[in-house]
Amino acid sequence: MGAAAGNPAGAPPAFDTVLGHPRPLWMLFMSEFWERFAFYGIRWALVLYIVAQFHGGDPSGQQPASFIYGSYLALVYAAAIFGGYVADRFLGYQRAILVGAAFMSLGLFLIAVPHAEVFKLGLATIIVGNGLFKPIISTLVGKIYAQGDERRDSGFTIFYMGINAGALVAPVLTGLLARRVFGADGVPDYKVVFIAAGIGMLLSWIWFHFGRAQLKGVGLPAAGGEGRGRVLASVLGAIVVVPVIYFLLALGAQALQVILTIMFIALAVVLLVEGIKNGPKARDMVIAMLIIFAFNIMFWMFFEQAGSSFNFLADEIVRRDFGSWTFPLEWFQSVNSLAIITLAPVLAWLWVKMGRANPSIPRKFGLGLIFNGLAFLLLMYALSSMVGEDNKIPFWTLFMVYVIQSVGELCLSPIGLSMVTKLAPVRLVGFGMGGWFLSTGIGNNLSGIFAGHVSGEGGMTVASALTGYTFGFWALVIPGAVLFIAAPLVGRLMHGVK
Repeated sequence: MGAAAGNPAGAPPAFDTVLGHPRPLWMLFMSEFWERFAFYGIRWALVLYIVAQFHGGDPSGQQPASFIYGSYLALVYAAAIFGGYVADRFLGYQRAILVGAAFMSLGLFLIAVPHAEVFKLGLATIIVGNGLFKPIISTLVGKIYAQGDERRDSGFTIFYMGINAGALVAPVLTGLLARRVFGADGVPDYKVVFIAAGIGMLLSWIWFHFGRAQLKGVGLPAAGGEGRGRVLASVLGAIVVVPVIYFLLALGAQALQVILTIMFIALAVVLLVEGIKNGPKARDMVIAMLIIFAFNIMFWMFFEQAGSSFNFLADEIVRRDFGSWTFPLEWFQSVNSLAIITLAPVLAWLWVKMGRANPSIPRKFGLGLIFNGLAFLLLMYALSSMVGEDNKIPFWTLFMVYVIQSVGELCLSPIGLSMVTKLAPVRLVGFGMGGWFLSTGIGNNLSGIFAGHVSGEGGMTVASALTGYTFGFWALVIPGAVLFIAAPLVGRLMHGVK
């Protein structure tokens, strides 16, 4: 990483420890908590709002809503490639986080305006802000640990729990505000969801602004780049990029997929060139990282149904009535986070306890895909054998889908963040983290396209869901098994990185 990282190649400063980890981890944990509160606070509402507000509630709006949602998520993650580069080479990590948080908050308030074009402009603003925020705060977690520090993986897992703590609270609180306080059960006030998320993002900005002194210089800009001119230039640049993102959203999911694929190829070339410059070992490590990125795309293509087709499934095909009380569909969004918070310490302990038998990174990724596939296997069974006279499947089936997916996520996602900090070329760790999020973004765009096909032009049915989720099962289990078996080959390219 460049000098913008604040401490490019040497050991991090001597930090005080809290609960066995560097003190700044907990500040980054809370900053990420509020950012994830904002992000997941709107997750359950976006596709439902698009159908209700811009398609008059007609089921035919499910497909375009899924396309927009997938494109939005894809661009959120794809923007990380540029955010990582700007922070690495120009702005510095700390200031990138602050600028990004400000843009995200503004965008969240904009999408509360019930106008189709303003809504897309708000999404574009969120995307630009997230590109500066998301990859950088994750990279800072890696920079507060020395290379080889055995606490690094567990530190990333703790950080990942911060993500999920925010994601757990957000749907419950925003749903309560939208339905019980400002709206009604049948007619939630979605704009309240977006405003609450905007306030959460402001809290993230405040938390990081006042807590960044704990970093002791990690993440400061390079010498000579401390002036405010670069901040102003970055803000103006971000303002210019917002209309570009708006245009990409308007292009449609299929056209966007072509663009994202070209971006991924370009990123792979840049990382490979840097790896080759640093010698055969660095080259091999980059190749291993790119292989993992490809499987990461498959994972997120189907995992991210949670914000699109699973919402429509919960709304129309899942039996949620318990006597006089109906389980709010937005609460399904919290099941994943609850499972992560419950299971993350167990898996973190298990990885350490296994010692030398601890599965390699490729094996963990293979397990992630397989568990994700098993969740779709449960849906296949429910939709083929458990549909009642009301044309709905039992509540517990979708609930357990989220739990099973969470096990797969824990095998893959927190380990992925740590992997990038270990395998990426030293000068381009932020750029490599951007590549991780770009691969996730490609998966998310494909998730929107896939969800659109599950719903079809007339809205989701039991038959369309069964056909789509059957494909999802095979598309996950086969690559997962291949990666699990081929893990030793990928492991050799990683040269001992665990």
